[in-house]
Amino acid sequence: MHVMKVIIALFLTLAIMGQTVSGRAGTPDYGGYIVTGSIGDASTLIPMLSTDATSHEIAGLIFNGLVKYDKDLNLVGDLAESWEVSPDGLTITFHLRKGVRWADGVEFTSEDCLFGFRTITDPKTPTAYAGDYLVVEKAEAPDPYTFRVTYKEPFAPALSSWGNLVVLPRHLLEGQDITKSPFGRRPVGLGPFCLSEWKTQERIELEANRTYFEGRPYLDRFIMRIIPDAATMFLELKSGGLDWMGLSPIQFDRQTDTPFFRNNFRKYEYLSFSYTYLGYNLRSPLFSDRRVRQAIAHAIDKEEIVRGVLLGYGVVATGPYKPDAWFYNPDVPSFPYDPEKSKALLAQAGWHDTDGDGILDKDGRPFSFTLLTNQGNPLREKSAQIIQYRLGKIGIDMKIRTLEWTAFINDFIDKRRFDAVLLGWTIGQDPDIFDIWHSSKTGPKELNFIGYANPEVDRLLIEGRRTFDREKRRKIYFRIQEILAEDQPYTFLYVPMALPIIHKRYQGIEPAPAGISHNFIRWWVPRSEQRTLVP
Repeated sequence: MHVMKVIIALFLTLAIMGQTVSGRAGTPDYGGYIVTGSIGDASTLIPMLSTDATSHEIAGLIFNGLVKYDKDLNLVGDLAESWEVSPDGLTITFHLRKGVRWADGVEFTSEDCLFGFRTITDPKTPTAYAGDYLVVEKAEAPDPYTFRVTYKEPFAPALSSWGNLVVLPRHLLEGQDITKSPFGRRPVGLGPFCLSEWKTQERIELEANRTYFEGRPYLDRFIMRIIPDAATMFLELKSGGLDWMGLSPIQFDRQTDTPFFRNNFRKYEYLSFSYTYLGYNLRSPLFSDRRVRQAIAHAIDKEEIVRGVLLGYGVVATGPYKPDAWFYNPDVPSFPYDPEKSKALLAQAGWHDTDGDGILDKDGRPFSFTLLTNQGNPLREKSAQIIQYRLGKIGIDMKIRTLEWTAFINDFIDKRRFDAVLLGWTIGQDPDIFDIWHSSKTGPKELNFIGYANPEVDRLLIEGRRTFDREKRRKIYFRIQEILAEDQPYTFLYVPMALPIIHKRYQGIEPAPAGISHNFIRWWVPRSEQRTLVP
Protein backbone atom coordinates (compact mmCIF):
# COMPACT_ATOMS: atom_id res chain seq x y z
CA MET A 1 0.00 0.00 0.00
CA HIS A 2 2.75 2.41 0.94
CA VAL A 3 4.54 1.72 -2.32
CA MET A 4 1.38 2.42 -4.29
CA LYS A 5 0.85 5.74 -2.50
CA VAL A 6 4.40 6.74 -3.35
CA ILE A 7 3.84 5.80 -6.98
CA ILE A 8 0.62 7.80 -7.10
CA ALA A 9 2.34 10.81 -5.59
CA LEU A 10 5.13 10.52 -8.14
CA PHE A 11 2.74 10.46 -11.07
CA LEU A 12 0.71 13.32 -9.70
CA THR A 13 3.92 15.30 -9.48
CA LEU A 14 4.85 14.41 -13.05
CA ALA A 15 1.42 15.31 -14.30
CA ILE A 16 1.26 18.65 -12.53
CA MET A 17 4.82 19.83 -13.06
CA GLY A 18 5.16 18.69 -16.63
CA GLN A 19 8.13 16.82 -17.92
CA THR A 20 10.30 18.52 -20.49
CA VAL A 21 10.43 22.28 -20.74
CA SER A 22 9.35 23.35 -24.21
CA GLY A 23 8.53 26.39 -26.21
CA ARG A 24 10.70 29.41 -26.80
CA ALA A 25 10.30 33.10 -27.00
CA GLY A 26 9.01 34.65 -30.18
CA THR A 27 5.86 35.52 -32.07
CA PRO A 28 4.14 32.42 -33.43
CA ASP A 29 4.25 31.98 -37.19
CA TYR A 30 1.47 30.53 -39.31
CA GLY A 31 2.22 27.73 -41.75
CA GLY A 32 3.91 24.39 -41.82
CA TYR A 33 2.53 20.98 -41.06
CA ILE A 34 2.98 18.06 -38.71
CA VAL A 35 3.07 14.36 -39.54
CA THR A 36 2.14 11.70 -37.03
CA GLY A 37 1.52 7.97 -37.32
CA SER A 38 -1.13 5.46 -36.38
CA ILE A 39 -1.00 1.67 -36.47
CA GLY A 40 -4.64 1.52 -37.61
CA ASP A 41 -6.81 3.42 -40.07
CA ALA A 42 -9.96 5.25 -39.04
CA SER A 43 -13.27 3.47 -39.57
CA THR A 44 -15.64 6.43 -39.90
CA LEU A 45 -15.37 10.11 -39.03
CA ILE A 46 -18.89 10.35 -37.62
CA PRO A 47 -17.96 10.23 -33.92
CA MET A 48 -21.09 8.51 -32.66
CA LEU A 49 -20.50 5.57 -35.02
CA SER A 50 -16.84 4.83 -34.28
CA THR A 51 -15.27 2.98 -31.37
CA ASP A 52 -11.60 3.07 -32.37
CA ALA A 53 -9.05 5.61 -31.13
CA THR A 54 -7.83 6.71 -34.58
CA SER A 55 -11.34 7.66 -35.71
CA HIS A 56 -11.95 9.65 -32.53
CA GLU A 57 -8.56 11.37 -32.73
CA ILE A 58 -9.23 12.58 -36.26
CA ALA A 59 -12.89 13.40 -35.64
CA GLY A 60 -11.84 15.35 -32.55
CA LEU A 61 -10.00 17.80 -34.81
CA ILE A 62 -12.97 18.17 -37.16
CA PHE A 63 -15.91 18.37 -34.74
CA ASN A 64 -16.61 20.15 -31.47
CA GLY A 65 -18.90 19.42 -28.58
CA LEU A 66 -20.91 21.73 -26.37
CA VAL A 67 -18.31 21.30 -23.59
CA LYS A 68 -14.73 20.07 -23.28
CA TYR A 69 -11.99 19.54 -20.70
CA ASP A 70 -9.28 22.18 -20.37
CA LYS A 71 -5.59 21.57 -19.63
CA ASP A 72 -6.30 21.19 -15.90
CA LEU A 73 -9.17 18.76 -16.56
CA ASN A 74 -11.88 21.28 -15.71
CA LEU A 75 -15.08 21.14 -17.73
CA VAL A 76 -15.39 24.33 -19.79
CA GLY A 77 -17.54 25.58 -22.65
CA ASP A 78 -16.80 24.69 -26.26
CA LEU A 79 -19.69 25.36 -28.65
CA ALA A 80 -21.66 26.37 -25.57
CA GLU A 81 -20.58 29.74 -24.24
CA SER A 82 -22.28 29.08 -20.92
CA TRP A 83 -24.95 26.92 -19.32
CA GLU A 84 -27.37 26.84 -16.42
CA VAL A 85 -28.46 23.85 -14.37
CA SER A 86 -31.94 24.01 -12.82
CA PRO A 87 -32.19 23.85 -9.01
CA ASP A 88 -33.54 20.28 -9.16
CA GLY A 89 -30.55 19.26 -11.32
CA LEU A 90 -32.78 17.88 -14.06
CA THR A 91 -32.51 20.57 -16.73
CA ILE A 92 -29.44 22.01 -18.42
CA THR A 93 -29.82 25.07 -20.64
CA PHE A 94 -26.89 25.64 -22.98
CA HIS A 95 -26.29 29.10 -24.45
CA LEU A 96 -24.50 28.56 -27.75
CA ARG A 97 -21.83 30.67 -29.38
CA LYS A 98 -23.12 32.90 -32.15
CA GLY A 99 -21.48 33.18 -35.55
CA VAL A 100 -19.95 29.67 -35.58
CA ARG A 101 -20.13 28.18 -39.07
CA TRP A 102 -19.81 24.75 -40.53
CA ALA A 103 -16.99 24.37 -43.05
CA ASP A 104 -19.50 24.85 -45.91
CA GLY A 105 -20.44 28.27 -44.54
CA VAL A 106 -23.82 27.41 -43.01
CA GLU A 107 -24.28 28.76 -39.48
CA PHE A 108 -24.29 26.31 -36.57
CA THR A 109 -27.45 26.50 -34.48
CA SER A 110 -29.29 24.62 -31.76
CA GLU A 111 -31.08 22.65 -34.49
CA ASP A 112 -27.75 20.87 -35.13
CA CYS A 113 -27.62 19.87 -31.47
CA LEU A 114 -31.21 18.65 -31.58
CA PHE A 115 -30.59 16.74 -34.81
CA GLY A 116 -27.50 15.05 -33.37
CA PHE A 117 -29.40 14.15 -30.21
CA ARG A 118 -32.27 12.62 -32.19
CA THR A 119 -29.79 10.70 -34.34
CA ILE A 120 -27.80 9.18 -31.47
CA THR A 121 -31.00 8.16 -29.66
CA ASP A 122 -32.58 6.68 -32.81
CA PRO A 123 -32.77 2.88 -32.34
CA LYS A 124 -31.64 2.51 -35.97
CA THR A 125 -28.32 4.24 -35.22
CA PRO A 126 -25.69 1.61 -34.39
CA THR A 127 -23.85 3.55 -31.71
CA ALA A 128 -22.14 2.45 -28.52
CA TYR A 129 -22.82 5.78 -26.84
CA ALA A 130 -26.63 6.16 -26.81
CA GLY A 131 -26.95 5.32 -23.10
CA ASP A 132 -26.01 8.79 -21.87
CA TYR A 133 -28.74 10.36 -24.03
CA LEU A 134 -31.54 7.85 -23.61
CA VAL A 135 -31.99 9.15 -20.07
CA VAL A 136 -32.93 12.55 -21.49
CA GLU A 137 -36.69 13.00 -21.26
CA LYS A 138 -36.89 16.04 -23.49
CA ALA A 139 -34.54 18.01 -25.75
CA GLU A 140 -35.51 21.40 -27.11
CA ALA A 141 -34.16 24.13 -29.35
CA PRO A 142 -36.32 27.12 -28.30
CA ASP A 143 -34.23 29.53 -30.36
CA PRO A 144 -31.17 29.23 -32.64
CA TYR A 145 -28.73 29.81 -29.79
CA THR A 146 -30.34 27.90 -26.94
CA PHE A 147 -30.35 24.15 -26.46
CA ARG A 148 -32.12 22.68 -23.46
CA VAL A 149 -32.25 19.13 -22.15
CA THR A 150 -34.39 17.77 -19.33
CA TYR A 151 -33.57 14.47 -17.70
CA LYS A 152 -36.02 11.92 -16.40
CA GLU A 153 -34.03 11.70 -13.19
CA PRO A 154 -30.75 13.11 -11.84
CA PHE A 155 -27.84 12.10 -14.07
CA ALA A 156 -24.36 12.88 -12.71
CA PRO A 157 -22.37 12.61 -16.00
CA ALA A 158 -24.97 14.78 -17.76
CA LEU A 159 -22.82 17.83 -18.41
CA SER A 160 -19.67 15.96 -19.44
CA SER A 161 -21.66 13.78 -21.85
CA TRP A 162 -22.17 16.78 -24.14
CA GLY A 163 -18.66 16.49 -25.53
CA ASN A 164 -17.95 15.97 -29.22
CA LEU A 165 -20.20 12.95 -29.87
CA VAL A 166 -23.47 14.56 -30.72
CA VAL A 167 -23.44 17.76 -32.77
CA LEU A 168 -23.99 17.07 -36.49
CA PRO A 169 -24.97 19.33 -39.44
CA ARG A 170 -28.69 18.90 -39.86
CA HIS A 171 -28.70 20.64 -43.25
CA LEU A 172 -26.43 17.94 -44.69
CA LEU A 173 -27.64 14.78 -42.97
CA GLU A 174 -31.35 15.08 -42.28
CA GLY A 175 -33.30 12.28 -43.95
CA GLN A 176 -30.23 10.16 -44.60
CA ASP A 177 -29.11 6.84 -43.19
CA ILE A 178 -25.86 8.02 -41.59
CA THR A 179 -24.40 4.51 -41.68
CA LYS A 180 -24.50 4.65 -45.48
CA SER A 181 -23.93 8.36 -45.96
CA PRO A 182 -20.69 9.45 -47.67
CA PHE A 183 -20.43 11.96 -44.81
CA GLY A 184 -18.51 9.38 -42.77
CA ARG A 185 -15.72 9.53 -45.36
CA ARG A 186 -16.13 13.21 -46.28
CA PRO A 187 -17.28 14.99 -43.14
CA VAL A 188 -18.10 18.69 -42.92
CA GLY A 189 -17.25 19.91 -39.45
CA LEU A 190 -16.78 23.15 -37.58
CA GLY A 191 -13.61 22.27 -35.69
CA PRO A 192 -10.06 23.59 -36.08
CA PHE A 193 -9.30 21.34 -39.07
CA CYS A 194 -11.13 20.11 -42.18
CA LEU A 195 -10.62 16.82 -43.99
CA SER A 196 -8.70 17.31 -47.23
CA GLU A 197 -7.73 13.75 -48.18
CA TRP A 198 -8.24 10.19 -46.90
CA LYS A 199 -6.38 7.39 -48.64
CA THR A 200 -7.52 4.16 -47.00
CA GLN A 201 -4.78 2.36 -45.06
CA GLU A 202 -2.31 5.03 -46.18
CA ARG A 203 -2.93 8.54 -44.84
CA ILE A 204 -5.48 11.02 -43.56
CA GLU A 205 -4.76 14.66 -44.22
CA LEU A 206 -6.45 17.67 -42.61
CA GLU A 207 -6.09 21.35 -43.39
CA ALA A 208 -6.54 24.27 -41.03
CA ASN A 209 -10.04 25.73 -40.77
CA ARG A 210 -9.25 29.36 -41.48
CA THR A 211 -12.55 30.54 -40.03
CA TYR A 212 -12.40 28.49 -36.84
CA PHE A 213 -14.18 30.32 -34.07
CA GLU A 214 -11.23 30.13 -31.66
CA GLY A 215 -8.86 31.38 -34.35
CA ARG A 216 -7.27 29.28 -37.07
CA PRO A 217 -4.57 26.80 -35.99
CA TYR A 218 -1.02 28.02 -36.54
CA LEU A 219 -0.18 24.85 -38.47
CA ASP A 220 -1.58 24.62 -42.01
CA ARG A 221 -1.90 20.86 -42.03
CA PHE A 222 -2.17 17.75 -39.86
CA ILE A 223 -1.19 14.49 -41.54
CA MET A 224 -1.69 11.03 -40.05
CA ARG A 225 0.12 8.22 -41.82
CA ILE A 226 -1.16 4.68 -41.34
CA ILE A 227 1.87 2.54 -40.49
CA PRO A 228 0.82 -0.85 -39.07
CA ASP A 229 4.23 -1.67 -37.63
CA ALA A 230 5.74 0.25 -34.69
CA ALA A 231 9.34 -0.52 -35.72
CA THR A 232 8.70 0.89 -39.19
CA MET A 233 7.10 3.93 -37.61
CA PHE A 234 10.24 4.51 -35.56
CA LEU A 235 12.42 4.27 -38.68
CA GLU A 236 10.16 6.87 -40.31
CA LEU A 237 10.68 9.13 -37.29
CA LYS A 238 14.46 8.84 -37.66
CA SER A 239 14.38 9.50 -41.37
CA GLY A 240 12.13 12.57 -41.11
CA GLY A 241 8.95 10.88 -42.32
CA LEU A 242 7.23 11.54 -38.98
CA ASP A 243 7.37 14.50 -36.59
CA TRP A 244 5.42 13.03 -33.68
CA MET A 245 4.80 9.54 -32.36
CA GLY A 246 4.25 7.67 -29.14
CA LEU A 247 7.39 5.73 -28.22
CA SER A 248 7.59 2.27 -26.77
CA PRO A 249 9.50 2.06 -23.47
CA ILE A 250 12.64 0.67 -25.12
CA GLN A 251 12.52 3.38 -27.75
CA PHE A 252 12.05 6.01 -25.06
CA ASP A 253 14.68 4.63 -22.70
CA ARG A 254 17.43 3.47 -25.03
CA GLN A 255 16.90 3.94 -28.74
CA THR A 256 16.33 7.69 -28.48
CA ASP A 257 19.13 8.27 -25.98
CA THR A 258 21.44 9.42 -28.76
CA PRO A 259 22.91 12.77 -29.85
CA PHE A 260 20.64 12.74 -32.92
CA PHE A 261 17.44 12.52 -30.89
CA ARG A 262 18.66 14.84 -28.14
CA ASN A 263 19.52 17.48 -30.75
CA ASN A 264 16.34 17.14 -32.79
CA PHE A 265 13.48 15.98 -30.57
CA ARG A 266 11.80 16.55 -27.20
CA LYS A 267 10.40 13.70 -25.16
CA TYR A 268 7.57 13.78 -22.61
CA GLU A 269 6.34 11.25 -20.07
CA TYR A 270 3.19 11.07 -17.95
CA LEU A 271 0.72 8.42 -16.84
CA SER A 272 -1.55 7.79 -19.79
CA PHE A 273 -5.33 7.95 -19.74
CA SER A 274 -5.64 4.27 -20.62
CA TYR A 275 -5.19 0.73 -19.37
CA THR A 276 -4.49 -2.65 -20.95
CA TYR A 277 -6.40 -5.79 -20.08
CA LEU A 278 -6.91 -9.46 -20.85
CA GLY A 279 -10.64 -9.80 -21.57
CA TYR A 280 -12.54 -13.08 -21.61
CA ASN A 281 -15.50 -14.03 -23.75
CA LEU A 282 -17.82 -14.83 -20.88
CA ARG A 283 -20.17 -16.68 -23.22
CA SER A 284 -17.48 -19.35 -23.59
CA PRO A 285 -17.82 -22.27 -21.14
CA LEU A 286 -14.05 -22.05 -20.63
CA PHE A 287 -14.39 -18.75 -18.80
CA SER A 288 -17.86 -18.91 -17.26
CA ASP A 289 -16.52 -20.01 -13.85
CA ARG A 290 -15.14 -17.08 -11.83
CA ARG A 291 -12.60 -19.36 -10.16
CA VAL A 292 -10.99 -19.99 -13.56
CA ARG A 293 -10.64 -16.27 -14.22
CA GLN A 294 -9.24 -15.72 -10.75
CA ALA A 295 -6.80 -18.59 -11.34
CA ILE A 296 -5.54 -16.95 -14.54
CA ALA A 297 -5.17 -13.64 -12.70
CA HIS A 298 -2.98 -15.35 -10.08
CA ALA A 299 -0.97 -17.11 -12.80
CA ILE A 300 0.08 -13.85 -14.49
CA ASP A 301 2.87 -11.85 -12.91
CA LYS A 302 1.71 -8.30 -13.70
CA GLU A 303 4.81 -6.80 -12.08
CA GLU A 304 6.89 -8.91 -14.45
CA ILE A 305 5.06 -7.38 -17.43
CA VAL A 306 5.53 -3.84 -16.09
CA ARG A 307 9.23 -4.50 -15.49
CA GLY A 308 9.98 -6.61 -18.56
CA VAL A 309 7.71 -5.12 -21.20
CA LEU A 310 7.17 -1.54 -20.02
CA LEU A 311 10.69 -1.25 -18.51
CA GLY A 312 9.00 0.31 -15.51
CA TYR A 313 7.11 2.93 -17.55
CA GLY A 314 3.73 2.08 -16.11
CA VAL A 315 1.95 0.66 -13.07
CA VAL A 316 -0.04 -2.51 -12.42
CA ALA A 317 -3.76 -2.01 -13.04
CA THR A 318 -6.22 -3.41 -10.52
CA GLY A 319 -9.36 -2.09 -12.17
CA PRO A 320 -10.75 0.22 -14.83
CA TYR A 321 -9.27 3.46 -13.45
CA LYS A 322 -5.79 4.99 -13.25
CA PRO A 323 -4.22 5.38 -9.79
CA ASP A 324 -4.30 9.19 -9.66
CA ALA A 325 -8.08 9.47 -10.21
CA TRP A 326 -10.22 10.56 -7.23
CA PHE A 327 -12.47 7.55 -7.80
CA TYR A 328 -9.62 4.99 -7.84
CA ASN A 329 -9.94 2.36 -5.08
CA PRO A 330 -6.44 1.38 -3.89
CA ASP A 331 -7.73 -1.45 -1.67
CA VAL A 332 -9.29 -3.90 -4.13
CA PRO A 333 -8.00 -7.51 -4.28
CA SER A 334 -4.88 -7.41 -6.44
CA PHE A 335 -4.45 -11.13 -7.26
CA PRO A 336 -0.66 -11.27 -6.87
CA TYR A 337 1.38 -13.84 -8.76
CA ASP A 338 0.75 -17.19 -7.06
CA PRO A 339 0.82 -20.22 -9.40
CA GLU A 340 0.06 -22.67 -6.61
CA LYS A 341 -3.13 -20.80 -5.78
CA SER A 342 -3.95 -20.83 -9.50
CA LYS A 343 -3.65 -24.60 -9.64
CA ALA A 344 -5.80 -24.99 -6.53
CA LEU A 345 -8.55 -22.77 -7.97
CA LEU A 346 -8.50 -24.64 -11.28
CA ALA A 347 -8.73 -27.94 -9.44
CA GLN A 348 -11.73 -26.64 -7.51
CA ALA A 349 -13.30 -25.77 -10.86
CA GLY A 350 -12.78 -29.33 -12.09
CA TRP A 351 -9.67 -28.88 -14.23
CA HIS A 352 -7.06 -31.69 -13.84
CA ASP A 353 -4.36 -33.18 -16.04
CA THR A 354 -5.92 -36.64 -16.26
CA ASP A 355 -3.81 -37.94 -19.15
CA GLY A 356 -0.44 -36.58 -18.06
CA ASP A 357 0.19 -34.51 -21.20
CA GLY A 358 0.86 -31.34 -19.19
CA ILE A 359 -2.45 -29.72 -20.25
CA LEU A 360 -5.39 -29.51 -17.89
CA ASP A 361 -8.60 -31.10 -19.07
CA LYS A 362 -12.21 -31.38 -18.00
CA ASP A 363 -14.93 -33.64 -19.40
CA GLY A 364 -12.49 -34.73 -22.10
CA ARG A 365 -11.73 -31.16 -23.23
CA PRO A 366 -8.22 -29.73 -22.89
CA PHE A 367 -7.88 -26.20 -21.50
CA SER A 368 -6.78 -24.57 -24.72
CA PHE A 369 -7.78 -21.22 -26.17
CA THR A 370 -6.62 -18.48 -28.54
CA LEU A 371 -5.80 -14.94 -27.43
CA LEU A 372 -6.39 -12.27 -30.06
CA THR A 373 -4.56 -8.97 -30.16
CA ASN A 374 -3.81 -6.35 -32.76
CA GLN A 375 -0.80 -6.00 -34.99
CA GLY A 376 1.53 -3.09 -34.53
CA ASN A 377 1.51 -2.94 -30.74
CA PRO A 378 4.71 -4.65 -29.54
CA LEU A 379 3.80 -4.07 -25.88
CA ARG A 380 0.69 -6.18 -26.24
CA GLU A 381 2.48 -8.79 -28.32
CA LYS A 382 5.24 -9.17 -25.70
CA SER A 383 2.71 -9.18 -22.87
CA ALA A 384 0.83 -11.94 -24.68
CA GLN A 385 4.02 -14.01 -24.90
CA ILE A 386 4.66 -13.64 -21.16
CA ILE A 387 1.06 -14.59 -20.39
CA GLN A 388 1.37 -17.59 -22.71
CA TYR A 389 4.50 -18.71 -20.85
CA ARG A 390 2.95 -18.26 -17.41
CA LEU A 391 -0.28 -20.04 -18.30
CA GLY A 392 1.72 -22.91 -19.78
CA LYS A 393 3.31 -23.34 -16.35
CA ILE A 394 -0.06 -24.15 -14.80
CA GLY A 395 -1.28 -26.41 -17.61
CA ILE A 396 -3.21 -24.00 -19.82
CA ASP A 397 -2.46 -23.99 -23.55
CA MET A 398 -2.82 -20.47 -24.93
CA LYS A 399 -2.26 -19.66 -28.59
CA ILE A 400 -1.64 -16.10 -29.79
CA ARG A 401 -3.08 -14.60 -32.95
CA THR A 402 -2.34 -11.04 -34.04
CA LEU A 403 -4.69 -9.32 -36.46
CA GLU A 404 -4.77 -6.14 -38.50
CA TRP A 405 -6.69 -3.57 -36.48
CA THR A 406 -9.72 -2.95 -38.69
CA ALA A 407 -10.28 -6.67 -39.35
CA PHE A 408 -9.81 -7.36 -35.64
CA ILE A 409 -12.60 -4.96 -34.69
CA ASN A 410 -15.00 -5.64 -37.54
CA ASP A 411 -14.62 -9.39 -37.97
CA PHE A 412 -13.88 -10.59 -34.45
CA ILE A 413 -14.82 -8.08 -31.72
CA ASP A 414 -18.04 -6.83 -33.30
CA LYS A 415 -19.06 -10.39 -34.19
CA ARG A 416 -18.01 -11.78 -30.78
CA ARG A 417 -15.73 -14.33 -32.48
CA PHE A 418 -13.01 -14.69 -29.84
CA ASP A 419 -12.02 -16.67 -26.77
CA ALA A 420 -10.00 -13.90 -25.15
CA VAL A 421 -8.50 -10.58 -26.25
CA LEU A 422 -5.64 -8.35 -25.22
CA LEU A 423 -6.79 -4.77 -25.66
CA GLY A 424 -6.94 -1.40 -23.97
CA TRP A 425 -9.46 1.29 -23.07
CA THR A 426 -9.04 5.02 -22.85
CA ILE A 427 -9.95 6.36 -19.40
CA GLY A 428 -12.29 9.34 -19.11
CA GLN A 429 -12.46 12.14 -16.56
CA ASP A 430 -15.76 10.95 -15.10
CA PRO A 431 -16.02 7.56 -13.34
CA ASP A 432 -19.13 6.54 -15.27
CA ILE A 433 -18.37 3.24 -17.07
CA PHE A 434 -21.94 2.24 -17.83
CA ASP A 435 -21.35 1.59 -21.53
CA ILE A 436 -18.56 -0.92 -20.90
CA TRP A 437 -19.92 -2.83 -17.92
CA HIS A 438 -23.72 -2.66 -17.82
CA SER A 439 -25.44 -5.87 -18.93
CA SER A 440 -27.69 -3.93 -21.31
CA LYS A 441 -24.66 -2.92 -23.41
CA THR A 442 -23.81 -6.31 -24.93
CA GLY A 443 -25.56 -5.81 -28.28
CA PRO A 444 -23.95 -5.46 -31.70
CA LYS A 445 -21.31 -2.72 -31.84
CA GLU A 446 -21.74 -2.08 -28.10
CA LEU A 447 -18.80 -1.95 -25.73
CA ASN A 448 -19.61 -4.74 -23.28
CA PHE A 449 -18.54 -7.20 -25.95
CA ILE A 450 -17.29 -9.75 -23.41
CA GLY A 451 -20.88 -10.23 -22.19
CA TYR A 452 -20.40 -9.28 -18.51
CA ALA A 453 -23.53 -9.26 -16.34
CA ASN A 454 -23.67 -8.68 -12.60
CA PRO A 455 -26.93 -7.39 -11.07
CA GLU A 456 -25.15 -5.48 -8.29
CA VAL A 457 -22.82 -3.76 -10.76
CA ASP A 458 -25.83 -2.92 -12.93
CA ARG A 459 -27.57 -1.34 -9.95
CA LEU A 460 -24.48 0.56 -8.83
CA LEU A 461 -23.76 1.86 -12.33
CA ILE A 462 -27.25 3.34 -12.46
CA GLU A 463 -26.98 4.67 -8.90
CA GLY A 464 -23.62 6.26 -9.75
CA ARG A 465 -25.24 8.14 -12.60
CA ARG A 466 -28.03 9.45 -10.38
CA THR A 467 -25.78 10.70 -7.57
CA PHE A 468 -24.18 14.14 -7.66
CA ASP A 469 -22.56 13.97 -4.22
CA ARG A 470 -18.87 13.28 -4.86
CA GLU A 471 -18.30 11.24 -1.70
CA LYS A 472 -21.33 9.08 -2.38
CA ARG A 473 -20.14 8.55 -5.95
CA ARG A 474 -16.69 7.64 -4.72
CA LYS A 475 -18.18 4.92 -2.49
CA ILE A 476 -20.28 3.60 -5.36
CA TYR A 477 -17.33 3.31 -7.75
CA PHE A 478 -15.10 1.92 -5.02
CA ARG A 479 -17.64 -0.91 -4.61
CA ILE A 480 -17.82 -1.47 -8.38
CA GLN A 481 -14.04 -1.86 -8.46
CA GLU A 482 -14.22 -4.41 -5.62
CA ILE A 483 -16.80 -6.47 -7.51
CA LEU A 484 -14.89 -6.31 -10.79
CA ALA A 485 -11.74 -7.38 -8.99
CA GLU A 486 -13.50 -10.39 -7.49
CA ASP A 487 -15.34 -11.30 -10.70
CA GLN A 488 -12.27 -10.82 -12.93
CA PRO A 489 -14.20 -10.40 -16.21
CA TYR A 490 -10.93 -8.82 -17.29
CA THR A 491 -7.53 -9.49 -15.86
CA PHE A 492 -6.47 -5.87 -15.55
CA LEU A 493 -2.81 -5.71 -16.55
CA TYR A 494 -1.26 -2.24 -16.56
CA VAL A 495 -1.64 1.51 -16.94
CA PRO A 496 1.20 2.55 -19.26
CA MET A 497 3.05 5.82 -19.32
CA ALA A 498 2.40 8.03 -22.35
CA LEU A 499 5.80 8.58 -24.00
CA PRO A 500 5.38 11.01 -26.89
CA ILE A 501 8.31 12.41 -28.84
CA ILE A 502 8.00 15.52 -31.00
CA HIS A 503 10.47 17.29 -33.26
CA LYS A 504 12.03 20.38 -31.72
CA ARG A 505 10.82 22.61 -34.52
CA TYR A 506 7.34 22.60 -32.91
CA GLN A 507 6.84 25.38 -30.38
CA GLY A 508 4.06 26.17 -27.94
CA ILE A 509 3.74 22.71 -26.37
CA GLU A 510 2.58 23.04 -22.76
CA PRO A 511 2.61 19.87 -20.60
CA ALA A 512 -0.35 19.80 -18.22
CA PRO A 513 -2.48 17.31 -16.29
CA ALA A 514 -4.43 16.76 -19.52
CA GLY A 515 -1.26 15.74 -21.37
CA ILE A 516 0.37 17.71 -24.18
CA SER A 517 -2.18 17.97 -27.00
CA HIS A 518 -4.77 20.10 -25.18
CA ASN A 519 -3.51 23.23 -27.00
CA PHE A 520 -2.60 21.59 -30.29
CA ILE A 521 -4.07 24.42 -32.36
CA ARG A 522 -1.54 26.76 -30.74
CA TRP A 523 1.50 24.69 -31.74
CA TRP A 524 3.62 26.44 -34.34
CA VAL A 525 6.82 26.23 -36.37
CA PRO A 526 9.19 29.16 -36.97
CA ARG A 527 8.93 30.17 -40.61
CA SER A 528 12.60 29.42 -41.20
CA GLU A 529 12.03 25.80 -40.14
CA GLN A 530 8.81 25.16 -42.04
CA ARG A 531 8.98 22.45 -44.68
CA THR A 532 7.20 22.23 -48.02
CA LEU A 533 4.97 19.30 -48.83
CA VAL A 534 6.07 17.37 -51.89
CA PRO A 535 3.13 15.83 -53.82
